[in-house]
Formats: sequence, C-alpha cells, structure tokens
Amino acid sequence: MVSDDGSWHGSGRWQDVHPDGRPAGAPVRLADLPAAITAREAAEHPRWLWAATTEGYPALLRAGVRVRRCHDVELTEALVLGHAGRWGEPRALAAAWARLTGAPVPADPPPRLPQPPGFAQGALFDALSGPPAAAGSVALEALTRVYADQHGKIAATGQPGRFGLLVAAESAGALVGAEMGHAGLPWRADIHDQLLRDLLGPPQPVGPPRRLAELAAEVNAAFGVHGLHPDSPAEVLRAFSRAGIEVPNTRAWVLRQVEHPAVKPLLEYKELYRIWTAHGWAWRDAWVSEGRFRPEYVPGGVVSGRWATRGGGALQVPKVVRRAVVADPGWRFVVADAGQLEPRVLAAVSGDARLARAGAAGDLYAALAADSFGGDRPKAKIALLGAMYGQTGGAAIPALAVLRQSYPTAFEYVEAAARTGEAGGLVRSWLGRTCPPASTAWREAGLEPPEEAGSAEPQGGASGRARGRFTRNFVIQATAAEWALVLLATLRTALEGTRAELVLFVHDEVGVHCPAEEAERVAEAVRASATKAGELLFGETAVRFPLDVSIVECYADAA
Repeated sequence: MVSDDGSWHGSGRWQDVHPDGRPAGAPVRLADLPAAITAREAAEHPRWLWAATTEGYPALLRAGVRVRRCHDVELTEALVLGHAGRWGEPRALAAAWARLTGAPVPADPPPRLPQPPGFAQGALFDALSGPPAAAGSVALEALTRVYADQHGKIAATGQPGRFGLLVAAESAGALVGAEMGHAGLPWRADIHDQLLRDLLGPPQPVGPPRRLAELAAEVNAAFGVHGLHPDSPAEVLRAFSRAGIEVPNTRAWVLRQVEHPAVKPLLEYKELYRIWTAHGWAWRDAWVSEGRFRPEYVPGGVVSGRWATRGGGALQVPKVVRRAVVADPGWRFVVADAGQLEPRVLAAVSGDARLARAGAAGDLYAALAADSFGGDRPKAKIALLGAMYGQTGGAAIPALAVLRQSYPTAFEYVEAAARTGEAGGLVRSWLGRTCPPASTAWREAGLEPPEEAGSAEPQGGASGRARGRFTRNFVIQATAAEWALVLLATLRTALEGTRAELVLFVHDEVGVHCPAEEAERVAEAVRASATKAGELLFGETAVRFPLDVSIVECYADAA
C-alpha cells in the first residue's frame, strides 16, 4: 500500500498494488490506514510495499497494527547494488528512483532518530527526500516502478531463488527489528543499580567510581609512575615499553600473555571501565524506561549482514549486566544459541562430504578431532578457525596441514575466496550478499576473528593479504548471518497465535519473552525454526544446526 499524491503526509491517500506494481482497487485515506491494514491482514496477509520499514512501521506498531510481510525497497536496493559491485551507493527510494529515471542521484538522508511515543499520522512517512524532481513525482509510480525494477534485477542474478530468499528474509528482519524495539527487553533498573554499586562502588558526582580509581592507582604503582590513565591505550603501551615489554595493542587476549604486575589490575580496570561507560548509570537513565530497554535495531547494518544498533549497545550487553534482564512475573525467557554456527556453515556451503559428516554431530569439533586429529579437540578447533579467519602462524600451521589433507574441498572453498579477495575481486554469501569492492577494516566490517584464531589484521601494509582474510571469512560469516535471519523470520511466523514476543537477537542468539505456560511450546518452535532455516538455505545436507535452548527467568542464567 503506497501513497499516490507525491507525499507521505496526512493529506495523502494509500493505494493497493498488484505484484507487478499496477494499482488495484480504490485508494485509502491516511487517516483510515491503521484500520485498513488490520482488516487486510486478517483477510489475506498481503505483502506491504514501502520505502523503508524504519520510516513507517514503528508508528503502525504504536497504533496497535502489525503486518506479516513487507518488501523494504531501501534494504533491497542495498542488496541489489552490492550484487552489481556498487556497494555503498545511496539506497533510499529517492536514489533508486533517480537512477531509474536518469536524474541526479541524491545522497541518502542521515539516520532518523526514533519516533516519539504516540501515533502521529503526520509523521507516518516523512516527505520523499531528494531534489524537487524526485520529491514532486508521483510516489506511487516511484515505488511501483522501483519495485518492478528490483524484481527484474533479482531475476537476472545467477541464483534468483537464493537471492529472492535473501531479499524476503532481509525485509522480514526489518519487521522483527521494529517489533523488538517496540516491545523492549524487560529490564530491572533496581537490580542494575545494585550490580553497578557492587562492581564499581556508588556513583560519584565527579570522576569515575571508587573501584576504578583504586584499580588505576594499582596500575600506576605496578608501572612505578603517576598520572597514567589506564583507559588510554597509548599511555599503557608506552608504560609497557619503558618496562622493556613490547605489545602490539592493549586487547585483553594480548595482555593475558604478558607477565607483569600491572596486567591483572589493568584487565579488571578495562572490564569495569567498559561497564561504567557503556552500561552504567548514565546509560540506564537514557535507555531504560517503564521497565524496558528499547534500542533501535539496524538490520543489515554491517557489511556481512549482521545487525547493528543505533545507540544503546543492545548487541554487546556484558554477561554480568544481564542479571538485570528479568522476565515479567509469570513469564519466562526462552533463549537459544546456535553453537559452532560458522564451522557448520562451512561444512554446508563447501560441499565437503567428510566435513558434513562431522557437522552432523552435536559437537562438530569433537567429531573432527576423532576423525582426523587423533582426538585432539583444541587442535581441530584451531585448524577450522584458522582456515576461516586466515591465521597462518604458530599452532595453526600443523593443524591447518591436517585440515588441508583431510578436508580438501572445504579448505579450498575458503582459500578460493581469499585468492579472489587478494586479487581485488568480489565474493558472495550463499544467498548472494556481496562483499564491498574496497578493502575494509575488520571492525568496520564486523568480521573480527575470535580470540582462538589469533590476530588476522593487516601487518606490514599487506593490504592484499588483509583483504584476502576479509573475503575468506565473509563467505562464511555472511552466510551464517543469513541462516540466523531466516531462523528469525521463520520463528516470527511460528509464534503467531501466542502471547510470546521476540525481544533479543544477537548474531546467532535469539530470545523470546513469553508466559511460563507457553515456554515449552516456544522452545520447540525455536528448534523447528532452526531446522527449517537449514533446509531453506541448504536443502538436503547432513549438516545439523543444533541449538542450546534455555528456559529461564533471568537472561544471565541462560546456558
């Protein structure tokens, strides 16, 4: 349903369209839109066509309206542009319409702040951004023609079935993200306050809490200096250098390998400092209200397809702070975590039958160890992570040699992706998400390796090898993100008819808040959705995608 008067304001009307974009039926006044959508949803579950889910769906949710399906033009445009090797170009409707009509392409508008509470018709959709030629055009024509153009481009990809699934899952994810932000994650501010006081001491009018000040003094004493700020990596590196210890950075896993009396208090300081600055009292006052933490999720906000958030840090809540995430009275959390997801994805996409057999086990690393590594599970894990993240030194060398010999098809899959990246080429996920054409830093790309894989960052200006490490993991991590997204979309449908609400999604972990009497049913729905996600992506495969499912009152108690 789209506006047919060239604007998104309250005076507009809204129009049904056929799948090919042709108008169907009489237009609907914006004032009647919530009732019209509710009636249509009950009758036939249409697919709603709109410029961006983030622009209008939150307002509909505040009006008590939910939809089952949509086509998000902006998210789809980003996928289509990426597939064509044009990653990062403007993707808003105004830009897509300009490209289609040969007009100058406007830049995308800056991210919008969350809408204030209450359903305001005038803010349901803001004016179509862009130059007068785009803003004054018929919005119905813009939406329907861009929609038709996108479907033509999807059909022209090498794998239209897969790419179409990616587009549908991305739009479904946008609906889930808006619904999660609307529902909010249950949060006990009183418990959070006590946690902070136990860890940090009471808040101070000026400066850091007492425990941070004490740890800073310990760090200074250990280095024999005064005035060193432990939160400054540059100062810490200089202090280690004066002590005759050269370290490349101040990451926790690097510091743990250093023998020096400053390391213990420094590690504790770093951990508590992050909690104080990222999830301390100021964070609570800004983000928690009426017993709920309501962040703004950004589906597809990372190049790999993983989600991001616009403020609030919802994807990085420390384990100790999760004690404040407590279900409502009589309700429970069903928390599911997909263990060993990326190695299982490699087994599925590579077509390596021997690795797929290991992927059929509950513990892939143990099965791998029994098959090829003499029962040495840590060595098997290092080998697989090293292959996916490009670690080529230390303990990974002999482990990788075993992996190359025993699982040559899987090994070659990531090696080929690395070679393509080193040569400046593009690689794609299983469903067709395409990596950026230019070299991207690990953190910006959201493809940071786990600590077990060691450092895989550029060294000595070896940009080609760095990009190879990036593309090597992109084909796996982006596909893992697709599996999780399809799981989320499938689960959302499975929960219809219950009182359960999706409230948490962190990469490969999903959380549902539900009445206690529905918890077992929800747990089964989560497991079934994981199985279905594997089938939808990979068809018949021996690889299993098991979940660790917990039913808990407090998020911190989840396995």
